[in-house]
Amino acid sequence: MARTLSRISQRRLFLSFSLPTLFAATMSTAAPPQPPPNYPTYPFRPPPAGSPYPYTSSSFTRLDDTPDASFYSTPRFVTHIDAPAIARLRTYYAHNLPARGRILDLCSSWVSHFPLPLEEAAAAGARQNTDGEEKKLEVVGLGMNKAELDANPLLRTRILHDLNASPSLPAETGSGLDATVCVVSIDYLTRPVEVLRSVLERTKEGGTLHLVISNRCFPTKVVGKWLQVGERERLEMVAGYAWWAGWRGVEVVDVVEENQSQEGEGRGGVMGMVKGWVAGGGGDPLWVVRGVKMGEGEARGRGEGHEEL
Repeated sequence: MARTLSRISQRRLFLSFSLPTLFAATMSTAAPPQPPPNYPTYPFRPPPAGSPYPYTSSSFTRLDDTPDASFYSTPRFVTHIDAPAIARLRTYYAHNLPARGRILDLCSSWVSHFPLPLEEAAAAGARQNTDGEEKKLEVVGLGMNKAELDANPLLRTRILHDLNASPSLPAETGSGLDATVCVVSIDYLTRPVEVLRSVLERTKEGGTLHLVISNRCFPTKVVGKWLQVGERERLEMVAGYAWWAGWRGVEVVDVVEENQSQEGEGRGGVMGMVKGWVAGGGGDPLWVVRGVKMGEGEARGRGEGHEEL
């Protein structure tokens, strides 16, 4: 009997280390938190003062320039990056998104790719219907398809809005955003700087922006410039959008597997990141262009002397 209990005890100990998320609520001692991955990260070098905006209206024309409401009227209950990329994105979110406060899921859909702790916090926040209750995490979803938004259980607020028709966020978005995410959708926005400026206006000081980029798209609906350049230039474009919109501390993060992070440190800029993905394989490539809303005094002068992308 004692031998049997010993084997059971050993098995429980093994499971607590193998499945820490599942057993954290029931074990007396939770597994220690994992340190954040050391992702290769490359700061954006802003253009010299007085430089003109580098893109024209022709940069944002599309092969299919018909109204987006028609294209997005049919729900698509699919994911637009593969499973390994989704897993890496969840890890990134776990270390870079707040567990409390307000998050805007821009160009949202039926799934937000949050890690389990954030999913639980967001689902709890979505169930709170009394204004007097403290909100653990409130997620606002803004998208183009009602059925997709309705299927996302993490959203407390669902907003149907066409950003290409009207780049300003609608009033129901609210203010005081702690973070905004946009997953593989920035390439479809025809007025991205205006959209990101509107997001900035509704973000609290210290709030963050996370624009997730891969290499999949609907080619008829992305802006024309996206199809004319390679991965490096696309990352520079998106980082430039954020900077011109007023975000600061803009940088590109290569969201690789944790065991590839150290290898990626010496890749030598964004071009090295692209080459590293081609050589290494392992699912869809994934980058995050991110920035922060700074106070007026902090924002001036940031970015000078950074390594160029």
